[in-house]
Amino acid sequence: MGSQDAHTDGTGRRALLGAAMLGAGGAVLGLSGTARAATAGSAGHGEGGLRSLPVPTVIGHRGASGYRPEHTFGSYQLALDLGADIVEAGDLVPTRDGHLVCRHEPEIGGTTDVADHKEFADRRTTKVLDGVSTTGWFTEDFTLAELKTLRAIERIPANRPHNTLYNGRWEIPTFEEVLKWQDEQTRRRGKQVWIYPETKHPTYFRKLGLGLEERVAKLLHKHGKDRRNSPVILQSFEPTSIQRLNKLVDNPLVVLLSAANTRPFDFVENGDPRTVADLITPKGLREIAGYAQGIGPTLDLVVTKKADGSLDQETTLVADAHRVGLILHPYTMRNENPFLPAEYRKGTDADAYGDAFGAFQRYFATGIDGVFTDNPDTGVLARQDFVNR
Repeated sequence: MGSQDAHTDGTGRRALLGAAMLGAGGAVLGLSGTARAATAGSAGHGEGGLRSLPVPTVIGHRGASGYRPEHTFGSYQLALDLGADIVEAGDLVPTRDGHLVCRHEPEIGGTTDVADHKEFADRRTTKVLDGVSTTGWFTEDFTLAELKTLRAIERIPANRPHNTLYNGRWEIPTFEEVLKWQDEQTRRRGKQVWIYPETKHPTYFRKLGLGLEERVAKLLHKHGKDRRNSPVILQSFEPTSIQRLNKLVDNPLVVLLSAANTRPFDFVENGDPRTVADLITPKGLREIAGYAQGIGPTLDLVVTKKADGSLDQETTLVADAHRVGLILHPYTMRNENPFLPAEYRKGTDADAYGDAFGAFQRYFATGIDGVFTDNPDTGVLARQDFVNR
């Protein structure tokens, strides 16, 4: 990689990364879905960076969390086995002694067996997390050694009773373990494995003296993965976290976007009155493009829903984002009925599958560059259908 990967100033860095992004979401925007996927997928892997990823990209959400407890090596491994192009290996939260671990939230009562550990009963507490009173056990109250005594469990057993078979099998991975696993899997599979970690509640943790961005950057630098073509995309729901990362690393960066009427918590803390609706205007997207290379909107920002939960109108978000050079990786496609638009549900069972393939086709047709899914195998087959239609 050599000198071309050296850190640059913000403008130069954006130009370099923007050029890399064109293969995924810029130069091929005018092509049909079939041509876009074929073009992006033909670049091979390695030095091509983001250009090496097929379009639409299938991103294993917390691994293959439709089949295994999320954020475990069992889930991550299965995502690769099922064909995911990228594994979202790491919603990153810190321990009391400053290590980064992979959990969906800092509260771990719903994703580990901590409640069964009598020695940690007194750690159960109530905290205000991004303005919401939350009761449970929190990673920042445990050392890494203590967390390693816990085991992961299924987060939504009512929807995924089959996943409870694997409760207790895997421990909580650290981010550094994920980086080493990525290298091991790349060697073993003979192709580059990509990961997509997220900084979780960065404002909350910074106020506790546990800043996430510096810790992420330090580990990426240590492992030589802080460059523009490194196979690590970083994401956050807090724009200021992405802006901070933009000054620390050269990795591709993505701003996550929740419902249109919500405000990122860093905006709440900083007195910024803007909502997500402001961020997805042409002006807001141009601003994001100044420090990030993509957005991760909820699917409802791409196609709105009616009151009955069925799909309504396609928005201009895809076109508007592409116009300023941003890629879009919306979230989250899941196979079970409760998570699908109403017209794609089959029956009323909470754990039964609906017409996920039909929903994938509808979203792929909007021109999105990829999608997060709990079921990577379904996503890969749906992409094949889309490309070959």
